[in-house]
Amino acid sequence: MTKKQRALAVIERLKNEYPIAECSLEYDEAWKLLVEVRLAAQCTDARVNEVVKGLYAKYPTVEALSQATPEEIEEIVRPCGLGKSKARDISACMKILHEKYNDVVPSDFDELLKLPGVGRKSANLIVGDVYGKPAVVTDTHCIRITNRIGLVEGTKDPKKVEMALWKILPPDEANDFCHRIVYHGRAVCTARTKPYCDKCCLKDVCKQVGV
Repeated sequence: MTKKQRALAVIERLKNEYPIAECSLEYDEAWKLLVEVRLAAQCTDARVNEVVKGLYAKYPTVEALSQATPEEIEEIVRPCGLGKSKARDISACMKILHEKYNDVVPSDFDELLKLPGVGRKSANLIVGDVYGKPAVVTDTHCIRITNRIGLVEGTKDPKKVEMALWKILPPDEANDFCHRIVYHGRAVCTARTKPYCDKCCLKDVCKQVGV
């Protein structure tokens, strides 16, 4: 089985197992996803969803948040961990978004990468979920599982994993594939326990069952 064939098989099984593919961060405007994906670094999406309620209540717009000091932002987002650096990035990012982009999150991948605190994972999430473009979001679940099942081999580097997946995933399936991989990583192919291979929908196409 080639990697492309394995990828197609994995996509179909994940579709059956997780029919709905969406980001677990809760947002109703693009700029909020930009804030939340920064807060989600080394923090659970569930906690981020709770913490941002207080942030948005106090600063309901890009303009309002751009005028907050990093210290004021940190006071609210501290429960997400790494509060100082996250608050600094959010503050700087919102200022640029307000002053340069008129509060509109850019749809261009390279423009997104220029924003403070935005890396390839965040930029892919924005272009995929907000703008509906093909995207490959290589979070820890994606990196771990694609290596385990044999879609990617021998690299944990996020960009290398992303580039490898671009070669084998159909572009129109890539974004949903990444969301479903996250679901699967939380429920079955876990990181902190031995993966539950006995109940895995991918066990017949996985290259390294039990690894």
